[in-house]
Amino acid sequence: MITHSLYEKCQKQVITECSQALESIESETILQYLDMTMKADKVFFVGVGRVLLALECVAKRYAHLGIQTVVVGQITEPAITQKDVLIVGSGSGETLFPAGIAKKAKNLGAKVIHIGSNPHSGLKDLVDLFVRIPVESRAKEPDEIHSSQPMTSLFEQSLLLFGDTTAMMLVEEKKLNLDKLWEYHANLE
Repeated sequence: MITHSLYEKCQKQVITECSQALESIESETILQYLDMTMKADKVFFVGVGRVLLALECVAKRYAHLGIQTVVVGQITEPAITQKDVLIVGSGSGETLFPAGIAKKAKNLGAKVIHIGSNPHSGLKDLVDLFVRIPVESRAKEPDEIHSSQPMTSLFEQSLLLFGDTTAMMLVEEKKLNLDKLWEYHANLE
């Protein structure tokens, strides 16, 4: 029987796991990530499935901060250039579509950031920066944070929360007025 106490138990587990994951990201890579993101003309995002959904949320929030963001595959997607950065979301780093897009972006001269959990993926020698969220993945690395959640939920949640955390950092760094950010919010709603 599903009870309120089961909800309390599960939500505490999710929050605990997300906190562990976010606290485990190396601070130096976070600073490098933000530096690369702020210096880019445009920030492109690529992923698949639930990872893509989390990245779309990050792209939308960064756009609210005045960053020009693009989700790969949008009908209005512009060309990527040497002045841009591609953020690849893939826990394993082996997902075919994001890996292929990363190679293409690198060949076109863009910087590539991989946010994932597997430090030994096929992307490791291609990317300019690897931001590791060391959560349980198909790679089964010995130092991964175990999750009691289904499949790769913890990675997807952590990716979204990482985006929101870095957005807050950008707000503080740029001294943005939160009330003025509404000018970037969609208004055809």
